[in-house]
Amino acid sequence: MTQANTPLEYRSHQSQMNILGFWIFLGAEIVLFSTLFASYFVLEHNTAGGPAGQDIFILKDVLIETFLLLTSSFTAGLAIHFMRNNAKNDMIVWTIVTLLLGAGFLYMEINEFIHYVHEGATIQTSGFTAAFFTLLGTHGAHVTFGIIWISLLLFQIAKRGITEKTSSKFFIASLYWHFLDVVWIFIFTFVYLKGMVG
Repeated sequence: MTQANTPLEYRSHQSQMNILGFWIFLGAEIVLFSTLFASYFVLEHNTAGGPAGQDIFILKDVLIETFLLLTSSFTAGLAIHFMRNNAKNDMIVWTIVTLLLGAGFLYMEINEFIHYVHEGATIQTSGFTAAFFTLLGTHGAHVTFGIIWISLLLFQIAKRGITEKTSSKFFIASLYWHFLDVVWIFIFTFVYLKGMVG
């Protein structure tokens, strides 16, 4: 592949190494979330007389959260597409849309947690709620960090433009964002849907 045909974020050796290093970091993140999922599966039926998943989960809210986060993955992909075409303004617009969708997801999740607390499900209620809040809270914290990280990169790109360095950073951040969406698919399937059927 010639230099002209190579995506901008891969054109320098340093950028290639940074991206490779981030893939390795994502491997560690997979281990983290795998551990949290394993803990949840061990504890999901330990309700200690408190509410179980089918008692508190609201499918409509979870579907909205899923729609927001998965749509944000699509818009993040559009931002990368425009970045590779050196269309800075379009890239910025789609990145802002991505961040707004991510913020909407967090807003829905916080409201969801408030609902659970009102239903008597706190992190101290049972093994189930402790594992649930730890898994969901860790994912939510990652989404919060992703929003802050991408926002800072957006300011950098607005100031410096699309360069090999800024495109590499933005591509790495987009990998992180897509990873969080994949984790959410597992949460939606194996925590919520599974929990709703008991």
